[in-house]
Amino acid sequence: MNKIKFALSSIIVLLVFIFVYFVTYHFVEPKAYDFMVKHVLTNKFQFDKKKQIYGSGDIVLVVIDSKTVEKYRWPWKRELNCKLFEYFYQYARPSVVVHDSIISNIDKENIQSDENFFNTLKKFDNLVVGFMPNIKPWEDSDRGKVYDERFSNKFAIKAENKLKSSPYIYSSLIPFPVMYFDSIKHTGSVSMIPGFIDGNISSYALDEIYRNHEYVIYYNGKIYPSLALSTFLLYKNNPEMVVSKNYIEFPNLGYKIKQKTTKYQSIVPIKFYKLWYGYSHPMISAVDIMDSYDNLQNGKKPTINPEIFKDKIVVIGANVPAGTGLNDNKNTPISVNHPGVDIQATAIDNIVHNDFLRIVPNFVNFFLIILGMALTYIFIRLYDLMKSTFLTVSLILLYLILASLCFYYGVVINVITPVVMFIVMMIFAYTHKFILENRSKEKVKSAMGKYMSEDVMKRVMLNIDNLGLGGKKANVTVLFSDIRGFTSMSENMSAQQVSEILNEYFTEMEPIITKYNGIINKFIGDAVMAIFGEPIQDKNHAKNAVKCGYEMLLKVKELQKKWVAEGKPKIEIGIGINTGDVFVGNIGSVNRMEYTVIGDTVNLASRLESYNKVYKTKMLISSSTYDEVKGIVDIIKISDVEIRGKSHKMDIYEVLKVN
Repeated sequence: MNKIKFALSSIIVLLVFIFVYFVTYHFVEPKAYDFMVKHVLTNKFQFDKKKQIYGSGDIVLVVIDSKTVEKYRWPWKRELNCKLFEYFYQYARPSVVVHDSIISNIDKENIQSDENFFNTLKKFDNLVVGFMPNIKPWEDSDRGKVYDERFSNKFAIKAENKLKSSPYIYSSLIPFPVMYFDSIKHTGSVSMIPGFIDGNISSYALDEIYRNHEYVIYYNGKIYPSLALSTFLLYKNNPEMVVSKNYIEFPNLGYKIKQKTTKYQSIVPIKFYKLWYGYSHPMISAVDIMDSYDNLQNGKKPTINPEIFKDKIVVIGANVPAGTGLNDNKNTPISVNHPGVDIQATAIDNIVHNDFLRIVPNFVNFFLIILGMALTYIFIRLYDLMKSTFLTVSLILLYLILASLCFYYGVVINVITPVVMFIVMMIFAYTHKFILENRSKEKVKSAMGKYMSEDVMKRVMLNIDNLGLGGKKANVTVLFSDIRGFTSMSENMSAQQVSEILNEYFTEMEPIITKYNGIINKFIGDAVMAIFGEPIQDKNHAKNAVKCGYEMLLKVKELQKKWVAEGKPKIEIGIGINTGDVFVGNIGSVNRMEYTVIGDTVNLASRLESYNKVYKTKMLISSSTYDEVKGIVDIIKISDVEIRGKSHKMDIYEVLKVN
């Protein structure tokens, strides 16, 4: 039964730990991660005071912002975009131009405008535009199959794929218009799915915070780059690329990107940079580029010098307040309103400079949790409350410092989940310790109850925190009983026989004393000292003491028959009872004390017991006791007895019968 209870308890505890871990990891850990990324993570790049940026200066944003749409009312004809792109084609010399936008239809009212724009894009060999994979399947599967083949032939990347089975989440593409498709040479996915850095698809529904980037897109058995990866490949002249479950490798460049591949996708956590007025990279309003183009065309000085874009990566995107259709802002760990164009720039910055977060393996997180929980349990089991609490709190603080240092240097470990598990272990450990200590106390109580009265034990337990020497004056009745001639009798018996008779005798006497609200104060050899009236409050303590003594005598008569039949000696007992005031309480030293009664009343009860030998009686009581019980006893008065230690003679009474 104990094994079953232990097994069930262990299973319940394990389930609680699993539940707490699951809830904390999925609901709380992402928030802790976001806090660390925003407030603790440091930038690889120095803050550029002149440009007021935190990301690298190799990437420049050109943003269609409020300033732009104030001058050029949105929506505008697409050929207006030609000013932007012609500026970079004719005057600036960027390494790569990135267009963070999706074009999925033709402006049927301005077809010529679209054609002019597409013809401008056709001039670029270093232009990367965005495409959008779709989770929903094609509505027209035949049309989709044809488009997939064309798209694959032109844009799929030739990378060595070491995956046994590719992730599967996308079922179709948002198609380009034919003229647009034919005008572009490079594209990359702009898909972003919110969720935690573990890549678990179930976490997508838990929050709407964007933390990851899919550098590699798997679709129909082919590999496609993200907008950032496509930019990188163009920027680095299409280096050799190898894709495996855990890495994207570039052997020619000598580095690799660690990714997490799940059933659905391969993700890499984005290493965000701090924002300056909403952006982590240099931002130029699109209207300034368009005005600069007009100025250059007219022989005037441009607002923006084209030289600043030389050999840079230019990312063109939109960030206009809601209502215009140009709001592409996302909720990220560092901002609830982070421009999508800056997120794309950050993903490009990460891969261009090989500047990624380093995620510790899951086994390291589990090891730290198990180690911390084990230490927490050991602290609580070995030390007292104050010391164990101090050590456990110190352990938690040290772990938080460790986690902060890791994030400071770009190493990601679980932050809050281990702390919560330590705290849960702390609760379980204290509970377990409390249960074990209670069991231990019960064992001690049970063991000590064999050495002292249960009532004294209860009194000690009730006042466990206030034990000390001292007591009070009380009116009680004291009973002494002794076996007649036991010393000489025991000389003819073995130690085992003596022990057997005494144990049997005391075993029969103890419940009788307890029955009448008495407590056995002590065993003195073959004698018993019992107290009535304290610590059990009893107004009739004198009557109960006499009734107890009389029943003890009757029980001894029964035992005599049994002992004679067993060949054991026939023993007799004598009982002395006295009522009076005593000092009752803890007597002894500060290190060893005893709950007892002292005073003349006790001494007289002892004397009365010994006088049974003189008067050949079995139970003698004092006059003070007789005054309390005269209505229930038949007695013989023994007058003018000279008691040792008393200055005058006194009457004592032999109890013949209790009515």
